[in-house]
Amino acid sequence: MTIRVTIWNEYRHEKQSAKVQEIYPEGMHTPIASYLQGQGMSVRVATLDEPEHGLSTAVLDQTDVLTWWGHLAHGEVSDEIVDRVQARVLAGMGLIVLHSGHFSKIFQRLMGTTCNLKWREAGELERLWVVAPGHPITEGLGEYFEIPQAEMYGEFFDIPQPETLVFVSWFAGGEVFRSGCCYQRGQGRIFYFRPGHETYPIYYQDEVLRVIGNAVKWAAPVARPPVQFGHRPQGSMSG
Repeated sequence: MTIRVTIWNEYRHEKQSAKVQEIYPEGMHTPIASYLQGQGMSVRVATLDEPEHGLSTAVLDQTDVLTWWGHLAHGEVSDEIVDRVQARVLAGMGLIVLHSGHFSKIFQRLMGTTCNLKWREAGELERLWVVAPGHPITEGLGEYFEIPQAEMYGEFFDIPQPETLVFVSWFAGGEVFRSGCCYQRGQGRIFYFRPGHETYPIYYQDEVLRVIGNAVKWAAPVARPPVQFGHRPQGSMSG
């Protein structure tokens, strides 16, 4: 079955910064969308300034996995839309949170913590170590891969203990960071993936795109009977 992906991008940096426009002239969402389409997935793009942020009930009902990138305008995301996305995750929709999306309302809501961290924008080397070899998100990768220029994120990262930690980053400045974190909330799978600062061409890198593609496949809903809640009369079991 074809996986239906909605790529949500705040899409503000690309409109306001000449440097970002030079790197991502059609938006940071475009190389991600192109890669996922090349993997045989059905892809649509939604952005902050569209009505309902592009995330109407109809769109979300047709989304198996939602990817999320935000930075400048987390506070502009409507609480109503956050409620809507949360409900879909709990019902089984996958969610892939990218880079500065750690401060998004939806990620903070689902984590129940501040999701705060240390950071430094210095264009330094990042090495991402695979610490869960054999996990589906690591398919096609070696022991590690490197990003030549990245914004540093450092510990402590105020998130719940990941259910599976897939990647740990080391930076040339000496810091380390939990860069690939898996969770489940309700029926939905969540993956946080650190790389993706807007002033570096990270979303053109093969390994980064491979991780995102693998994560989408991992987070896609699986067929299961509907979960039932509420009062259950005595004698309602069959068999």
